[in-house]
Amino acid sequence: MLAAGSCALPGGGASDVPFPPPKRYDDRPRRARRAGAPKGETPVMFSDFSEAKSFVEKRSVEMVDLKFCDLWGRWHHVTIPSSGFEPVLMEKGVAFDGSSVGFKSVSSGDMVLVPDLGTGFLDPFWEVPTLSFICTTLEADTRALFPFDPRSIARRAEEFLRASGVADESHWGPEFEFYVFDGVSYENGMNVASYRVQSSEGDWNSHELGSGYTIPKHGGYHAIPPQDRLFNFRTRVSKLLAEMGVPVKYHHHEVGGPGQCEIEIPILPMMKAADAVMIVKYVTRMAASQLGLTATFMPKPLYGEAGSGMHFHQRLLKGGKNLFYDAAGYGASSFEERAYIAGLLQHGGAVMAFTNPSTNSYRRLVPGYEAPISAVFSLGNRSAAIRIPKYANRPDNARFEFRPPDATANPYLAIAAQLLAGIDGIRRELDPTALGFGPVDDDIFSWAPERRASVKALPTSLEAAMEALEADRAFLLEGGVFNDDLIERWAKKKRNEDREVRNRPHPYEIELYYGL
Repeated sequence: MLAAGSCALPGGGASDVPFPPPKRYDDRPRRARRAGAPKGETPVMFSDFSEAKSFVEKRSVEMVDLKFCDLWGRWHHVTIPSSGFEPVLMEKGVAFDGSSVGFKSVSSGDMVLVPDLGTGFLDPFWEVPTLSFICTTLEADTRALFPFDPRSIARRAEEFLRASGVADESHWGPEFEFYVFDGVSYENGMNVASYRVQSSEGDWNSHELGSGYTIPKHGGYHAIPPQDRLFNFRTRVSKLLAEMGVPVKYHHHEVGGPGQCEIEIPILPMMKAADAVMIVKYVTRMAASQLGLTATFMPKPLYGEAGSGMHFHQRLLKGGKNLFYDAAGYGASSFEERAYIAGLLQHGGAVMAFTNPSTNSYRRLVPGYEAPISAVFSLGNRSAAIRIPKYANRPDNARFEFRPPDATANPYLAIAAQLLAGIDGIRRELDPTALGFGPVDDDIFSWAPERRASVKALPTSLEAAMEALEADRAFLLEGGVFNDDLIERWAKKKRNEDREVRNRPHPYEIELYYGL
């Protein structure tokens, strides 16, 4: 039996690592608002520096925070006093060491950050009024765009879309699944490997004296309070996101009983959607931390429970018209949509090197958890890699969703890779049915193994995804969006991560083999 508040390890045991004491609720965001960041603020996007400077002065902003994304998908930041927020900043930028975040070698690490004025938002988590910007990274000497800057890669993908003549713009709608736990601890060393999570919603607490309102395994989908203990938390996150310029469609408890949540945002233009991924993850983690909780977007943090994905809804527009709509097509899909789908599925393995770039990604992509592991498309079938929602059958909402991705992805690279695969499919007029990608409208997991083997499988490991990337990269090089150096750097790091995980004895192996 497990101790109260513990989580089973894959081998059935429990870690003895103690939990840190719970944190007290932090009211600093409320005090910051009283100091000059009003609740209910509309997003602060500026067309030029003078507008931004005027806002800083009128709102008594004290700090300007400059956030930027490294190649692997992590945000970093540097903060300057508002007195340093002057026009020269847009020309010279703020210097930083690119070698420390994986951008460059130590011998040539100098780089600069320049804020994108269209991304401004008042950061609600700071003690004093703070205006945040997402930045572009530049070479320190030439001020040229750094070729490995993730936002620049996404911009190049969109520029290539327009240059190809296929469409004018792409729209994206990521779904966010994540777990919120009461506590987490982990330890890895030569003689120890353990982790432990605590969740008041977990049914492993049912034998302890408590409220009795736990959620059974796989029983969390749209759970209602008091079983759902996180509804106020999700509402707080949703309100903060709206104030920061990221609208929310809805939120709910997800399938995973011990604290799995979902927040979905509307479909947005490409760069806004990619920026929104970073903002949603930041706000969710910060809001959880303030309440003494911890949030994770890790794809598979719990053995035997539902994993967390980040499905991408997507569509193309040309001249303001949705290219993915055709009333006479399968699921109201157009020829362009089906060709895009064919390109995405044909290049699916290489794409997943960027949309599923962690070893943990492939612990989620296993049969039995609505996990999309087969390269097929379908109408409303959640076991397919690509689902055309049955309700998305009008000119204004026609689209499909690519279901394998998860939030360990760098959103800028993940979106760019998907878009390039889709463009390739349209330019080559690929037919998904002729290529054996469906449609498949029944549950693939119910098929006999022989029949399931007839369907192209997507990668089931990080190593397999890297092999697919190395064998199929030409579509990524189109338009100079990616280049060989970036792809090789990416593959080298990810192969190293895979090797480091495989080289470590697993706790379940000790249980299985210690006595042999």
